[in-house]
Amino acid sequence: MPEIEQSQVAGLEQIHFQTVRSKKMAMFNTSSTELKHLFISWVAISYAFAIMLAWIELGNNKPTSSQIFGSSQILGTNITDLFIISLVTVGISFIFHEMGHKFVAQQYGAWAEFRMSFGMLLLAIYMAWQIGILFAAPGAVRIFGPIMTNKQYGKVAASGPVMNLFLAFAFMPLLTDTGFLYDIGRWGVIINLLLAGFNMLPISVLDGRKVLAWSPFVYIGLFMTIIVVGMFSVVILL
Repeated sequence: MPEIEQSQVAGLEQIHFQTVRSKKMAMFNTSSTELKHLFISWVAISYAFAIMLAWIELGNNKPTSSQIFGSSQILGTNITDLFIISLVTVGISFIFHEMGHKFVAQQYGAWAEFRMSFGMLLLAIYMAWQIGILFAAPGAVRIFGPIMTNKQYGKVAASGPVMNLFLAFAFMPLLTDTGFLYDIGRWGVIINLLLAGFNMLPISVLDGRKVLAWSPFVYIGLFMTIIVVGMFSVVILL
């Protein structure tokens, strides 16, 4: 979810000072600072999800320290295998969601970069280990620049859930496979639909609140699309 702030030129200069160097990537700008934050968040969230999968593999029983750190197996499965599944599913889903916000914001002339929350990443890993629940708030795309309209704010907010919706479709072909690829497809579909649906709730700092403020029609259309795709996915997965 994006954190949107308005600022004057002085504020922008201060933010840009935190950026080590800027690079041109395709149609948007990034920096070594942002890439570092994205990489750390990607690994941390994926590891937390892998631990949660270990709970599921063990029948909702807490994995041991040796299982978490890979020195012993989890019912024949190594934590490394669960970690790979997590990197490809929850990790990529998180990155595409945040980059959706970033790309649209930059099209409106704003400075937009992801910044992690190190404390929340540690909390996610700890909660996954202790109670088997993934509470993920790894950070947010910080946006500074020219004043945007409600419509522009809404489009920036909607871009994250829309990216997750597209990713859910992208993972679906893997559901026709078996074994490892099926697991990737199954979790890829589930995670992306959950991320899209949760972020579209019209509360607090979630994306749905900004989309609803822009257009109730767009909000209802997008939310209903997520529900319909979710119901279709349930039928496939059962």
